Amino acid sequence: MIHMVACTVPYRELVAIVDRLLDECGEDAGLLAEKLDGLAPEVREELLVSDLFNAYQVFYYFFREIPDAIRMERLILTPASALEGGVIVDEIELLELIFGVIAHKPVMVVSDGESALATFLGTDAYRDALTYIESML
Repeated sequence: MIHMVACTVPYRELVAIVDRLLDECGEDAGLLAEKLDGLAPEVREELLVSDLFNAYQVFYYFFREIPDAIRMERLILTPASALEGGVIVDEIELLELIFGVIAHKPVMVVSDGESALATFLGTDAYRDALTYIESML
């Protein structure tokens, strides 16, 4: 189980930062990712698992890749705060593709619905998980 760590940046400050970022970036995930790169690590880390962003914005930040439309829609509709527990991005055949953030790092898990079959960490995790799933089919 993942335990939440107390927020070190005042919530009001986080909201102001996100408002500014979204005003500057609009719907441009690439520009938002660049702006996030420029933030202090402790601010960025808190924002990437907060209710102030959605899971797609975090997905793009870590992987710099646009998923297919169905995956993107699921991620957009999910708050980034859910990533600490993992969110199902897709179901491929009988496998689940799960995206999460653990210790401020992206993780992709391939599951059979009951247990994890493979876990991939880091910025290549999404591609690695898809490659693994393809090898299973």
